[in-house]
Amino acid sequence: MKTLLLGITLLVGAPPLWGAPVTFDADAVGQQPAGWTCGSTGKGNPRWTVEKDASAPSPPNVLKQAGTATFPWCVRDDVQAESGSVEVKFKAVSGKEDRAGGVVWRWKDGNNYYVARANALENNVSLYYTENGTRLTLKYVNAPVAPNTWHTLRVTYVGEAIQVFLDGKAYIDVRDAHISGAGKAGVWTKADSVTLFDDFTYTSADK
Repeated sequence: MKTLLLGITLLVGAPPLWGAPVTFDADAVGQQPAGWTCGSTGKGNPRWTVEKDASAPSPPNVLKQAGTATFPWCVRDDVQAESGSVEVKFKAVSGKEDRAGGVVWRWKDGNNYYVARANALENNVSLYYTENGTRLTLKYVNAPVAPNTWHTLRVTYVGEAIQVFLDGKAYIDVRDAHISGAGKAGVWTKADSVTLFDDFTYTSADK
């Protein structure tokens, strides 16, 4: 635990290489956001588009996933770091199989990355790693995730230390070494989740 806390302390004190929130307000409505690569782990047809939404934390635009696929993801092209933090505001709008919003980091490709997600159907926060296209669970924790409400999901990671926060509260605090090295960061959903994202923020603690 001392090592983990030291790692997070070093992260907080490190100068970020990225930090300005991505609000999607300069992107064309109805199109995939510029500077992002979107797709899915597994089968299906993800649909990532920038849309207007009056409820957006930083109006007028949000990033919306409205397709159906196994695990839709959308990552920033200019991010490449091993240690850092990733944060996004999300609203789980609908979904019968799942109603989730998540973030990915150390994303190597569509089959290898870490993901943390909050689920409004199950009222929990969970941490996974995806390896060779298979998602494997590291931890589940019960947490209130109201649907049709904006929440803030944040992950900090340094070396093997990973912390997951929902609305400012730490729910998961673990060590894991399955995915190492630098990778991209972005957002994620599951199955038929219709989810809105705004104010994506990423920082790097790499030297």
